[in-house]
Amino acid sequence: MKKANIFLFTKYFLKNAFKAKVIYAMLMIFILLTAYASVSGIHNYSEQNAIRLEHQQKARQSWEANPDKHPHRMAHFGSFAFRMKQPLSMFDYGIESFTGNAVFLEAHRQNSVNFSDAGFSTGTLRFGELSMAMLLQLVLPLILFFLGFSVVAGERENGTLKILLSQGAQWKEILLGKSLGLFVLALLFFAPIVLTTLFFLFFGDSSAIPSDSLLRFLLLFLGYALFLLILCFITIAVSTTSRSSKNALLTLLGIWLLLVVLVPKTSQAIASSVYPTPSKLSFQSAVERDVIKKGDSHDPNDPYFKNLKDSVLAVHKVDSVTQLPFNYGGFVMREGEKTSAKLYKKHHDSLINVYRKQNNISRFTALLNPFAAIKTISMAFTGTDFKGYVDFQNQAETYRYQLAQEMNELQMEYIGATVNSSEGKSNVVGHEHWEEFADFEHQMQPLKSSVNEASLGIFSLLGWLLFSFLGLGYLSKKAKAI
Repeated sequence: MKKANIFLFTKYFLKNAFKAKVIYAMLMIFILLTAYASVSGIHNYSEQNAIRLEHQQKARQSWEANPDKHPHRMAHFGSFAFRMKQPLSMFDYGIESFTGNAVFLEAHRQNSVNFSDAGFSTGTLRFGELSMAMLLQLVLPLILFFLGFSVVAGERENGTLKILLSQGAQWKEILLGKSLGLFVLALLFFAPIVLTTLFFLFFGDSSAIPSDSLLRFLLLFLGYALFLLILCFITIAVSTTSRSSKNALLTLLGIWLLLVVLVPKTSQAIASSVYPTPSKLSFQSAVERDVIKKGDSHDPNDPYFKNLKDSVLAVHKVDSVTQLPFNYGGFVMREGEKTSAKLYKKHHDSLINVYRKQNNISRFTALLNPFAAIKTISMAFTGTDFKGYVDFQNQAETYRYQLAQEMNELQMEYIGATVNSSEGKSNVVGHEHWEEFADFEHQMQPLKSSVNEASLGIFSLLGWLLFSFLGLGYLSKKAKAI
């Protein structure tokens, strides 16, 4: 096998491809779609972040504007946590449109994340949003299948293959040359998306770009390059094994329909059936039942907290809570917050585990499905996957818990021991304490975490690359010119 011959077939493939006017029409349409998707993605990123930042600042201003007040009232006044979009989310929306972006934080309650784009849509959102990732995952594969379905089958039909082989060409040289030629065309369609995303990272919103975004970008698009190369190998393999160009095209369209639509939908249906999730109402009811069973911190006659009071009085060797060196009400609220937060975490972790099991069924199909593999990689590195959403939930809950406990500590320290009510102007602490508590700031999960989440997809693509390359080698020994 000679490299010169491989590049000769690559050059010959490209020459024939650019003779046909259809490729120019396809390229123009794809560039227009890319332009629309990039403008929409950048606009969505900038507008959503501006709105969320504005509301986060308003929530902070509202928090700090509170006058001198009882700390427990401030704990119930609460605040908001907003999920900021990550820079590469302009490329891949992932599941962000369905998971919500804001949560109200208050004492004793863990509220759900609300205000998803899907909640305000008319229902068309379930058909997908036109993003640059969608173009690479769904549209470009169809274009490559169309450009490459007749590459080998067509030459077999018109007798060109017999001439090439009779002149000393080898099957390996032909198949690799044509695969590389198709890959060059794929990169031609791929380049505008790469350049647009890179331009945005450098010039779009530089003040908000995390330091690891460039590395995420490189890993992300390396994954897409491998995905496109695999598609090129598959296209040439199908064209080689098909007896006619028509059969090759139908086979490739069948592969696209199977791997893009049928397998993902089937795996999702199986996952939901095997691991059913509780309704929001039943989940909240289960949490409340456990909290009540453990003890109600607002009920002075609750057995659990009555025993707690007796033990506290015994430790401090006093007869009444008014003789304690701290406000007992704040102490009870602190212990109640610990209890409710722990119980909520137990139920929440159980719920997340169910979702993870559901997702794992779909994720493991990536071993057999390169389309699922690149989708996993894409969402992981853009921070728009399920793990990124759960990470935001955990950050918001950590902040909520710290806020509630800080207010309880203020009550214990500054409210008199004899005070057992939040009523009255004297039962307050200074408003300067509100400013001392830091504002919520959403942090993107570390790159290492994203790599771990994408590892199955990466392994799948590498396996598919090896399999498809070896498959072409096998076909080169079995292929026939007639």
